[in-house]
Amino acid sequence: MIHGLYLITDAASPDAEKRIQDALKGGARILQYRDKSRPYEQRLEVATRLGALCRAADALFIVNDSAQLAREADADGVHLGQRDGGVAEARRLLGPDKLIGVSTRTLEQALRAQSDGADYIGLGSMYPTASKDDAVVVGVETLRHVRQAVRIPIVAIGGIDRERTAELIAAGADAVAVISAVAQAAEPWLAAREIALQFNARQPFPRGRVLTVAGSDSGGGAGIQADLKTISLLGAYGTSVITALTAQNTLGVSAIHAVPAEFVGAQLTAVLDDIGTDTLKTGMLFNAEIVKLVGAAIQERRLPAVVDPVMIAKGGASLLEQEAVRALREHLLPRTYLLTPNLPEAEALCAMKVRDLAEMESAARKLQTMGARNVLIKGGHLEGEAVDLLLEGERLHRFSTPRIATRNTHGTGCTFSAAIATYLAQGRPLVQAVAAAKAFIAAAIAAARPLGAGQGPVNHRQAAREMGDA
Repeated sequence: MIHGLYLITDAASPDAEKRIQDALKGGARILQYRDKSRPYEQRLEVATRLGALCRAADALFIVNDSAQLAREADADGVHLGQRDGGVAEARRLLGPDKLIGVSTRTLEQALRAQSDGADYIGLGSMYPTASKDDAVVVGVETLRHVRQAVRIPIVAIGGIDRERTAELIAAGADAVAVISAVAQAAEPWLAAREIALQFNARQPFPRGRVLTVAGSDSGGGAGIQADLKTISLLGAYGTSVITALTAQNTLGVSAIHAVPAEFVGAQLTAVLDDIGTDTLKTGMLFNAEIVKLVGAAIQERRLPAVVDPVMIAKGGASLLEQEAVRALREHLLPRTYLLTPNLPEAEALCAMKVRDLAEMESAARKLQTMGARNVLIKGGHLEGEAVDLLLEGERLHRFSTPRIATRNTHGTGCTFSAAIATYLAQGRPLVQAVAAAKAFIAAAIAAARPLGAGQGPVNHRQAAREMGDA
């Protein structure tokens, strides 16, 4: 099935096959081998190796231009340009079970390809691109017209990156074809995952899978309980790995019982080997052994991780051993997609004061140098408006909501980060996911109802209703 991220090989990359394998682990579902320079025998050798990588990743392997090469390499199909022979000829050579795609630029070409028996079409170029000398920009409006007219899948091609993917999916693309946006990325698996996840926006509910690795809150306001409430109410499927049990209520934490690290590992393996996950969210990890284990799983499984570095409960109890803080810096930050510390947590990780917006930005940049790809510093401890700063790569974004006068804020950090992980799993790019999660947590705080004699929990259900998700 032609769906999702369609990766076209980049012959210019000296380590192309390694980067392709990395991108397949990140979620590329179709690989097209394009090579017009090597002799045929060398192309056959490369195609055979790439086909094996695709089979191992359960991805489709397509050969560009040559049906003969596709047959000899036992590829899943061939993609033809307008001057690369007809569909009927390729069908005779490959048989009825292989896929045949055709490059098109116009509605007439798309309808002709469908009539000729093509299984899918490539349509483009969507945007200006440097990868093809003869690329003609047809634009997104052409995609909309073609989508209305043809029944077969459409692969949008040309000038596509992470920021442009959502527009093309909304316009009707079943897949997006990319080269440099993934092949030339610093981390091909992560670039592939950021694009591939956006196709979850089309899935039925529960939409997206979120794994939370955190401690249990017997009072139900934070930890695993808050995470699973958030994930479920926002319409995703939640799984969990429990790292510690707490005896806890609105007045504070009275006891902690750590789960043995080997059992944490058994939970991770059980979930990831069967159900899998689109995003992973961490909360209370408690000790260094668990931190290292979780960091290794994130690295091995190529998972986009939202790391909430839970250190101290609202009542003052320590939720992360001192040795674990060092392990978090060394073994988890370099594998973190988004780090979400509050001000005290940012201070502990950076060993610096964080008391205003300027210091929040400095701390975010320092945390990036420590390995986190993106950093969201939460300003709930500041006076005035509740301002959060997101450092997304080199871009800084500010999210602000009016401060709400209430003592019922137990679980805000867990809930906020779980909401971000959920929106990411459902296909929203990072900035949109953070914005939606910020609105969700603000609504949850505003709707909080007093429970217990201390700091009560936020209202997950009412917030989800206001967001239109429950």
